[in-house]
Amino acid sequence: MTPWGGRLSVTARIALLAIALALVSNLALIGFLWKQTHDVAIAATRREMVEQSDALIGIWRDGGLPRLSEAVRNAQPPGDTSLVVAIVDEEGRRLVGYAPPRLEVPIAARAFRVGYLADLPGWREHEAGYILRPVGRVWLLTARKLDVIEAEQTAIERALALAVVMSLALGIVAGLVLARYVATRLDRIAAVIDEAAEGNLSRRVPMEAKGADAFDRLAARLNAMLGRIEGLMAELRIVTDSLAHDLRSPLARLRTKTEQAVLVSDPAQRDSALGGLLAETDLVMRMLTMVIEISRSESVSRDRFTLVEPAELVEEVAELYEPVAEDAGIRFVVAIDDRPAPLSLHRELVSQALANLVDNALKHGVPKQTGAEREIVLRLCCRPDGVAIQVEDRGPGIAARDRAQAMKRFGRLDSARSTPGAGLGLALIDTVARLHGGRFELADNAPGLVARLVLPG
Repeated sequence: MTPWGGRLSVTARIALLAIALALVSNLALIGFLWKQTHDVAIAATRREMVEQSDALIGIWRDGGLPRLSEAVRNAQPPGDTSLVVAIVDEEGRRLVGYAPPRLEVPIAARAFRVGYLADLPGWREHEAGYILRPVGRVWLLTARKLDVIEAEQTAIERALALAVVMSLALGIVAGLVLARYVATRLDRIAAVIDEAAEGNLSRRVPMEAKGADAFDRLAARLNAMLGRIEGLMAELRIVTDSLAHDLRSPLARLRTKTEQAVLVSDPAQRDSALGGLLAETDLVMRMLTMVIEISRSESVSRDRFTLVEPAELVEEVAELYEPVAEDAGIRFVVAIDDRPAPLSLHRELVSQALANLVDNALKHGVPKQTGAEREIVLRLCCRPDGVAIQVEDRGPGIAARDRAQAMKRFGRLDSARSTPGAGLGLALIDTVARLHGGRFELADNAPGLVARLVLPG
């Protein structure tokens, strides 16, 4: 058999916790009130006894023991049996006034004390606050029975006991209400998780307090996670369909060229067929490699980031592509407008993203017509929202309505389907930008295209 703790539900534990907290807090408050009330009553009795004793001592100093004795006889108001005023000898025997026949407390000068004056009927039942002070060879006793204080304390204790019962009842009600509220919120979250487990990723947890409580914060994070998973699943379906679609043509061409290479008898034709076979194989390998690189980029941890100077990185990429552009008759310009401080980057991925930007510009951003400006600019500049590394070309550009499609995986525009490629270069750049908390955007260069990688500064 499992222990009680194992058989209680979460809501039941929350209810019991609420009840216990309400009970403990009320008991603490009640104990504090009882202590304060008792201390205040004792302090008032102390002040009264000190004042009474000082007044009688003043009479003794002015008129001696006879006048003190007379004052002691008249000190007790009629019917007030709680006030004790007397003169006693060194052994505690009463000489004058109202007091037990013999005190059973130590006869010595002392400050205010609380105790039982004598073990006699009428005296043993009640504590008294008293002061003993010497007056010549005898002692002056001023005391007050604590009957009134005890009665008040008893009434307070009864009221406090009733308050405990009421607080317990209210704690139970509050605990049940709280448990019901928590159970309702958790059930809604559990229902969404159950549907997600069954494959429905479109449902979201409703938010009741607009993010003001912990449940809404949990719901917001869960909704964001489900949205991300839903987007990844949709992207996975698109990638799978696109990969199958885009691989169909190269694989068909591979089969055709393989058959030609096997069946042809002429060595020259066989070599040509084998060359085409290798080209198609390289295209398929590039597609698969790019898909793997994008997946790896999305899973890179930030502990692999290092401090990198953006200007140095841009200069390295430019050094690689300047000879390529020169051989193609293209003017390659490196414009470092600013030199920002080092950034925390994944050096290899950012370098590959920049290489893809320049490579795309070389393939698609150079006009074919004679006399057109054949120029590519690799620019580094600082913006209010971060550090921008952009490639500016003078080609046909991409229409604003087609830019979102161009950045999707396998998102090839009609104008680019005649050139080799898989449509994954811009998708990789966008993945690298999001990995660094930045963004990738396309803009008009009038004419041409600006492909901009913005990294947070």
